[in-house]
Amino acid sequence: MSTASTRLPEGRYGRSSDERADRRLKAAAAVFGAALLALVGYFAYHYVAETQISAQVVAFQASDDAVRVHLEVHKDSGASGYCTLRSQSADGAEVGRADFRFTGPATRIDKVVTLRTTARGTTAELLGCHTG
Repeated sequence: MSTASTRLPEGRYGRSSDERADRRLKAAAAVFGAALLALVGYFAYHYVAETQISAQVVAFQASDDAVRVHLEVHKDSGASGYCTLRSQSADGAEVGRADFRFTGPATRIDKVVTLRTTARGTTAELLGCHTG
């Protein structure tokens, strides 16, 4: 005894609806993947290319009404901008915040700046640097 075949003969009736759906799904996934890759590449390029100023706090010394901050800034030659620093008290309240500007042709600036505070600061935090 033999079993009857339930498959249609090859090439006789065209493609099944499942094959057409699979093809459309693959095409849509390829388009979506390419768009996502382009978007990630765009943001990555602008994050790396547009970052012209970076800095770090090397050390700080607090007093009752100010915090002296040793700031090291790396920037592109001729770029100007500012870095924002803040200080907090022991209980976490912000007691001082200020922007410090940097200009000139130097690519590395090592500077001690004074951040005035309303109470004794226990931290010196670099919030960020921006061009402009």
